[in-house]
Amino acid sequence: MAARPKGYGLTAEVRGKIDGKYDGELAQQAMQFIEHYVPDSNVSGNSTSDAVAEKLKDGVVLCKLINAIEPGSIKKFNESKMAFKQMENIGKFLDAIDQYGVAKSDSFQTVDLYEKQNMPAVINAIHALGRKAQSKGCYGIGPKESQANKREFTEEQMRAGSNVIGLQMGSNKGASQAGQNFGKTRSIMD
Repeated sequence: MAARPKGYGLTAEVRGKIDGKYDGELAQQAMQFIEHYVPDSNVSGNSTSDAVAEKLKDGVVLCKLINAIEPGSIKKFNESKMAFKQMENIGKFLDAIDQYGVAKSDSFQTVDLYEKQNMPAVINAIHALGRKAQSKGCYGIGPKESQANKREFTEEQMRAGSNVIGLQMGSNKGASQAGQNFGKTRSIMD
């Protein structure tokens, strides 16, 4: 991991805002979700940002998690302690949850976990995976994911709706601007 300065000014302000979003209770729920699928992971317990990052940093637990939810998602992952191999595992996990159906907006970047840059995003991604698993009939966490409610209208209903003026558009109650003059008119002289 690169040695990063603590930061001053705006950098420290941004770091403080990101750290302020971290919720230990949500992290604990995420760790219990992981432990449900990967019982030998020993991730539950201390749910501080540093402890969670340390347990998930190598990406092995995350790879085992997605393979337990969707078998065969990651064919091979590395258990090496080399930095680029660990970051490769995290990348494989991110690709696998994308294929599983987790929205890109709910994902995180590899450095968010590996360098502890944005741990709230990591916890959010695990919760998003839990919601997606729950929507597919597996054990999950968090609120139930919403379902699409596509509606079909007949041609007659569409024509009837085009004649209705919505209240958001406002109403001029029959008034027009015909004959209205404000101020002095502009005259063009040659």
